[in-house]
Amino acid sequence: MDVKLHKLQVTNFRNLSDDIFEFSDNINCIFGDNGNGKTNILEAIHYLINRKSFRKNTSFPQIISIESEKPEIIFSSILKQEGNLFPYTGKWSLKSHEWYIDNVSTKKKPNLSTVFINPFDSYSFHSIPAFRRDWFDSLFSKLSSDYKKSLKLFSDSLKFRNNLLSKRPNQYREQIKAINPSLAENTFKLLKLRDKYVAGIESYCTKIFKDIFHEEHELKIKMESKFHGKTIEEIHTFYDESIQKDEIMFKTHYGIHRDDYVLQFDGFNSYEYCSLGQQKMSFLSLIFAYIELFRYKFTSYPIVLIDDVSGELDSRRWKNLIDYLRDKKFQVMITTANENFRNKLESIEESKKFYITNGHIE
Repeated sequence: MDVKLHKLQVTNFRNLSDDIFEFSDNINCIFGDNGNGKTNILEAIHYLINRKSFRKNTSFPQIISIESEKPEIIFSSILKQEGNLFPYTGKWSLKSHEWYIDNVSTKKKPNLSTVFINPFDSYSFHSIPAFRRDWFDSLFSKLSSDYKKSLKLFSDSLKFRNNLLSKRPNQYREQIKAINPSLAENTFKLLKLRDKYVAGIESYCTKIFKDIFHEEHELKIKMESKFHGKTIEEIHTFYDESIQKDEIMFKTHYGIHRDDYVLQFDGFNSYEYCSLGQQKMSFLSLIFAYIELFRYKFTSYPIVLIDDVSGELDSRRWKNLIDYLRDKKFQVMITTANENFRNKLESIEESKKFYITNGHIE
């Protein structure tokens, strides 16, 4: 069953005050000018649930408030499930984490997940292959512990193999060959799981695009890989036969880590064919398709964190997106500094609204 974030208070987290946020089970709108802390609220929620930031290369010294009197960040929250409330708290210092669910010390994360939607992710998704790979890897790892495990094993083997290749590779040829079976096995596993979850997300994409934007377009995801249809033995042979070329390049020139995904819009590559608005619409549809697949697998929705996605969307599409969010049952935290989009969000009577100035709730 769905778990909701009912209340949140953070201490010493970036510029946020220790105000208490009491959230709605559905739509929560966070308003304020740029630089006042709207995104920091989303980051605090993400950290509470995932114990890491959605910003890359973010460490404790970067997050702790410059005005903190103690070198620690405190998270205090109340979670809600089927009407029952229970506390989930944590303390983060430079050297340690402490977490408590219902006042009992725990290393486990709460039975809850998040999806963060960044205003710049659509452009990065359409234009940067490495971003697409990392983006799908992150989503698939949330869907499957097997995927997460195989990805780690593959990444560790690849890192070790590339480390050997970066030295005097011909001296380490036997060691490199000894790594290839692990690469082949996890390549095969990852490819099968990628095919499965791409098909799952794709099955929702076209309908969700129509549901949100009231337009008829077909969305497909094409996964490009040299290993499709290959057995583990054939993949192993490929890695063995690639050693000579890899030695010249001082790295593994091709593997599943170089595979790519193409989002197709009516049969065309969305990056080459679509306007920025259509790219944003397609990307949002892809995210909400993943959210539906997540619910199908776990019978619960994640918390959706949306950081000002109003760019490239006209007022009609804003309204369609808001209507879609109103009709769904998941919990949404959405920020904006766009006055027109803010007016649309403020018109949602049943939503909870927060106005942020310098980290404080007005």
